Amino acid sequence: MGVLEHTIIALVVQVVVGRLSGNWWAAAALPCGYFIGREVAQAEYRWIESFGGGLRANMPWHAVFDPRVWQSADQIMDWLGPLAACIAVALVVSRIRGPGHEA
Repeated sequence: MGVLEHTIIALVVQVVVGRLSGNWWAAAALPCGYFIGREVAQAEYRWIESFGGGLRANMPWHAVFDPRVWQSADQIMDWLGPLAACIAVALVVSRIRGPGHEA
């Protein structure tokens, strides 16, 4: 799955949750958290394979921030695309609905 598919899935989840709950910021957080968590887990696995001798026990807490495991733009865009799109939707909906407007 590429960045476009991740972004579309994130937006669909945001729209469904936003329409059901009325909270578009929480609706943005749900798919963004999923895709960020997914990419972090994949970065951890890349670090373990490349630098940890195949053992999770060898991985320091900060391994996910090692730039050596974020080598392609796709790896970054797989979480940044959904994040940017969902924040944009939440901002637009917040502006349209106005301050203090609840579900």
